[in-house]
Amino acid sequence: MKLWILRHGQAAAQAITDPERPLTAAGEAEVLAISSLLADQQLDAILASPYLRAQQTAALARRALSFTGDVGTAPWLTPDDEAATALSFLAERQEHNLLLVSHQPLVSQLVSLLVEGNRAAHYPMPTAALACIELDFVTAGLGTLVQLAVPADLKR
Repeated sequence: MKLWILRHGQAAAQAITDPERPLTAAGEAEVLAISSLLADQQLDAILASPYLRAQQTAALARRALSFTGDVGTAPWLTPDDEAATALSFLAERQEHNLLLVSHQPLVSQLVSLLVEGNRAAHYPMPTAALACIELDFVTAGLGTLVQLAVPADLKR
């Protein structure tokens, strides 16, 4: 399995509730820029947190990639969810090329758990950061980090 983990783009600082914070114009631009790294990928599915900024990020990536499937909503991809819980849900998935759109601290913890076998390693995941992990089996510590890109990398 090739698992792509995308943190949502920059979001507004405030909204009525945290789940309702929308992307800013800068956030939309950084999502579109980082989506270029997925251009040659044949995604089987896109799953996103139910939070507005993650849903908007997934929709932008979907359009940029001309992905014809729907974006699935995964309630286990919110900021406060446990990486181990996400791992359990991922182990049940059948896709070979999957994009997850989520939040900090979950995205860093998930990358760490998949690659290092624990949540203690630090993987920088600023807004619109994209990690690619290859796995034969969805199990802690058996993933190989193939790529970790941030929007600033694309401006060089």
